[in-house]
Amino acid sequence: MLWDNQDRYGAVTRTLHWGIAALMAWQFGGMLSESLLGDEAPLAVALTANHTQVGTILFVLIVLRVVWAAVNRDRRPPRRAGLLGHAARLGHVALYALMLAVPSAALLRAWGGERGFAPFGFQIFAPRAPDQVVKTATDIGSNFHGELAWVMGVLILGHIAMALFHQVVLRDRLLRRMAG
Repeated sequence: MLWDNQDRYGAVTRTLHWGIAALMAWQFGGMLSESLLGDEAPLAVALTANHTQVGTILFVLIVLRVVWAAVNRDRRPPRRAGLLGHAARLGHVALYALMLAVPSAALLRAWGGERGFAPFGFQIFAPRAPDQVVKTATDIGSNFHGELAWVMGVLILGHIAMALFHQVVLRDRLLRRMAG
């Protein structure tokens, strides 16, 4: 079943969710390995060599996920009532906002900077000459891309912890609805 329904999430939602999760794990694995092992460590180099390409794919999948969630808004399994339901809603809104903000900051930095942006060899933003750099754009991107990504990482860990809480403590089969 492609569409979400009252009992579980459909194949498109599940594929987008787990695909984004896998690519996020790749990106965070690269950033963690750089932080812990250094930029030149073989693992860090291997995991970060394609950071821009993976980030581009992630951004496209995230936009598709947001659109798909909006289209399925009235079909989705009901949320828990009360404080847990409100917390889940706020947590998801924060995650979606950060999933859009983090790559947007990188895009803004690329648009205003000297490196440009050409994922997979397709030029989106041409590199700027040093005297044509849009400093405000590069500053926003440089100051927020990484920092917001770490905040998102903390929220993702909270998301995982709450999914496990639902499964182990509440035993409400929440993971089954997302796992298929």
